[in-house]
Amino acid sequence: MSAPPPSGCRHPRHRRGRIAVTAAVLTSLAALAACSGPPKGSGLTGAEAKLSASTPPARGEIDSFTWAVYAEPPTLDYTVAFDYPQNMILSNVCESLMRWTPGLTLEPGLAKKASNPDPTTWIYDLRPGVRFHDGKKMTADDVIHSLGRQMDPDNAAAWAQVFQNVASLKKTGPLQVTVKLKKPDSQFPQYMATSAGVVASEAGIRAAGKDYGTAGGLACTGPFELGEWSKGQSIELDRFDGYWGKKAKSKKAVFRFLTDPSARTNAMLSGEADGGYLIPTESYGRLRDSGVGTLYFGEGLTTVNVNVTNMRGPLGDVRVRRALSLALDRSGFIEAGLGGAGTINNSITPRGAWAGVPERTRKAALGALPPAKQDVEKAKALIEEAGATGKTLTVATSSIGQDVSLLATALQAAGTRIGLDIRLRTIAPNAFTALFTDPEAREGIDLFPYTSYNNISDPLDLLGNFKTGAYLNFAGYSDKGYDELVDRATAVYQRDKRMEIEAEIQKHAAEQLLWIPVADWPTSVFLNKRITGAPTTISYMYYPWAADVGAAK
Repeated sequence: MSAPPPSGCRHPRHRRGRIAVTAAVLTSLAALAACSGPPKGSGLTGAEAKLSASTPPARGEIDSFTWAVYAEPPTLDYTVAFDYPQNMILSNVCESLMRWTPGLTLEPGLAKKASNPDPTTWIYDLRPGVRFHDGKKMTADDVIHSLGRQMDPDNAAAWAQVFQNVASLKKTGPLQVTVKLKKPDSQFPQYMATSAGVVASEAGIRAAGKDYGTAGGLACTGPFELGEWSKGQSIELDRFDGYWGKKAKSKKAVFRFLTDPSARTNAMLSGEADGGYLIPTESYGRLRDSGVGTLYFGEGLTTVNVNVTNMRGPLGDVRVRRALSLALDRSGFIEAGLGGAGTINNSITPRGAWAGVPERTRKAALGALPPAKQDVEKAKALIEEAGATGKTLTVATSSIGQDVSLLATALQAAGTRIGLDIRLRTIAPNAFTALFTDPEAREGIDLFPYTSYNNISDPLDLLGNFKTGAYLNFAGYSDKGYDELVDRATAVYQRDKRMEIEAEIQKHAAEQLLWIPVADWPTSVFLNKRITGAPTTISYMYYPWAADVGAAK
């Protein structure tokens, strides 16, 4: 997730050409995984992958803790923070107008109040006395400058689409900012809890110039400030004792870059790292059974899908898309590719995004979706009916993570069984991100595995991707009725009413199989016995979670 819009680029969670596979091998992904997947015994049962609301609260302060991260952020400039490593670190240094809580709800952040006097006006009243890490007090001018950077086309901000309906940003008081919208936009106030709503010091940003985000401080307000950045090795955050809120329990947080999954796991087992998010699926069992800590799972608002990137060929016929979906062995993939920590999903959107809506709406959204149960014979019949037998499709794969590599293999297995010629194209891990940002990188590719998270607790964050011209609408899908539904939903602030419309949108996207849904995947976090307090949910992307980490005893 790099120059995409808000609902946009969600990169795979972890960071080999072609594979010849016989029909006998393709009969079972689980059998295949015994050779190329996780070690035996590494998977989890459903009970073992049960979601936890949180980890136990910290009992006291600590001097420091070390966190394993799978990649080094290219920058910590909030305008381009749209992937796991950047936001996992940045969320502890920079804060937004609103806050996404560990329970995935909204609450006031740097704005003590957000009011909506009419459908096209949002007024943010700021907290008084908030200081940046350089000691200067936050004012409305800093908010105007910070949000203005997101709207400046010269910045190529990842969050620019959040501001597409903004007509003006105005200082209407020393501690008040008024946002005027071109039309009602229910998504805008929700995104003010993400990196789109970050506030940094205007003076600090201007002083840093082009080096902002890569050298020096970040001029923000969070419970930690940026310390030493040892390129290629680690980033240190130091506790900010002038923080306006609750003081961090650790004096320092160290983020170590460990790109190799085995090295990351070994670091957690040895105590070199105290914990980490995004645990390699093949390591679930080792960490669970290690005795050195606890492996937790929480709501990730994350789905594993197959992204349809080309509808000009065979996939332009919805029967071919349906056939691939019916032939896919989701259970085998979850066991092998997700280490058993996942649930079969026939919904493109994460089921957790529908939590709390009226039961009637939830049933409309999730109760009548196309089946996820494997039915190879029906899938074969659809391929024959569509005249697609023997047609070639190319699937991108990569060693970036098992959620990618084993899903690509599963898709090849499914297509081969029903008469398609599925070819795998291997993409280097460091080039896989280009699939999201560069149309040329997608040239000749029909499908690729895609792990997608919601940035906000609203299904429209994902469903908006299929609107005509949307950034992630790689296949160029266009339907006037669909676009109108998305516009209608966007204009409704009242959540229950909006969700009724979103249920219609979900049904349309599911019937057309604009992506092929595979599984819901929880967030994973490991903590050794020394520390506790980290949230289990995907809130860590925008919530200052490291401030909650402290002594377990």
